[in-house]
This record gives sequence, structure tokens and C-alpha cells, in this order.
Amino acid sequence: MIVAIHQANYLPYSGFFQKLSMADTFVIQDDVQFDERFSHRNKIISSTGWTWLTIPIKKELQSLPMIDVTINNEINWQRLHWKKITSSYNKTKFFHLYKDYFEKVYTKKWDNLFELNFELIKKIIEWLDIKIEIIKESELNIIGTATERLVKVCNTINADTYISGISGKDYLDESQFNKHKIDLIYQNYSSIKYSQHLSKEFIPNLSIIDLLANVGPDSSSYLMEKNNLNNK
Repeated sequence: MIVAIHQANYLPYSGFFQKLSMADTFVIQDDVQFDERFSHRNKIISSTGWTWLTIPIKKELQSLPMIDVTINNEINWQRLHWKKITSSYNKTKFFHLYKDYFEKVYTKKWDNLFELNFELIKKIIEWLDIKIEIIKESELNIIGTATERLVKVCNTINADTYISGISGKDYLDESQFNKHKIDLIYQNYSSIKYSQHLSKEFIPNLSIIDLLANVGPDSSSYLMEKNNLNNK
């Protein structure tokens, strides 16, 4: 059984979902410390290149586990995000297929960052027709850090293979996977190129919204064509 383990990013990029498409189980990390890189923000296309969508969070909570991070709703971020999204994608070929759902998301009040991200990720998994079991890491009562934590998750759910992003080569202790007889494989992801509205030259690594809006129901096929793994 192949497992992917990852934090709940906000509107993740295509590579996030490509990795999930290669796994049997997705353990979503709700009990690790908030990650400032993509837990509360991501990029979409704009008329001038790309722009950030950033959810404001209460700064005093940044050191808490992801599940306890609260959104700062004193800032009208939802209106801004929806305005940016519609401005960027209203004229794309397929955005109309997803617009009603996103509009409901951005008119509902969200207090908890993880709950918002998890809701979006589950829906996008459904749209991409990725067949995968999802487990919240907090349900596993894992104690540990870094590679030790990942190995414990694998052992707890009886996974014999862990799939990592290619950057894992820089920080994972591969010997711990060997010790526990867990195969460690790396995702060899390269940006999926497609025709983008608003850009003549392809802009890589944008939120999955960009792929969905421009490619629509064929987005899943694009991900599958790029499935590629490297053994350690």
C-alpha cells in the first residue's frame, strides 16, 4: 500500500494532486505546526502574470498545530479572493463547471483554516476522480518529528511504501525507512503544460484552479500522463 502524507495546503498546485493520484491512502497532517509557505496561500494567474491568494490568520496562533490555526475574519479576504478568482477565470472554457461551488465556499464564513483547506481538497479530489482513502493524522495519535513521524504513520496504517516529493531527498533520513522495510519512492513531477487564459507563455505551479478552469474534465488525464516515480 502506497501512502502520501502532507499538510492541508490552501488550493494546492497540480503536483500535490498528482502525488495523491499515485497513492492508495492520503494521511492529511492536521496536528503538525502551521507551515507559512502554502498552508494559507497559493498562486493564481492574473493579467500581469500571477498573484497570491493569501488567507489572513491570527498571528499569535502560528506556532500551534494546523488544526488550531484561526482565520482573521476582521479582514474581508473572502471577497478579495473571489474577486481575483472570477477576474482571472470567468472567461476560461471550463470555470463555469466549478463556479457555483467556489462561490458557496467564498460566501460561507470560515473560522478554522484546516477545515477550509480540507473541504477544498476533498472536493478537488472528487473532481479529479482520484480514488484514495483519506485519514486525518490526529486520528493516529502519532508522536515524533521529521522522518520518525512519517515512518510511524506508515507502520500504524500498515503502508509498505511512502511516496515523497522530490525535495524529500534533501531532508529525509532514508535509513529509517530501510530499517522498517518501507519502500521510499520519490515523485518526479514536472509542470503540466496546457493553454492558459491570460498568458501566452506557460506559468507553472499555479493553484489547481488554473488547470481545472482551462482544461476542465480532462484535468485528471493530464495528471495521470505525468505520473512518474523515482526509486531512491
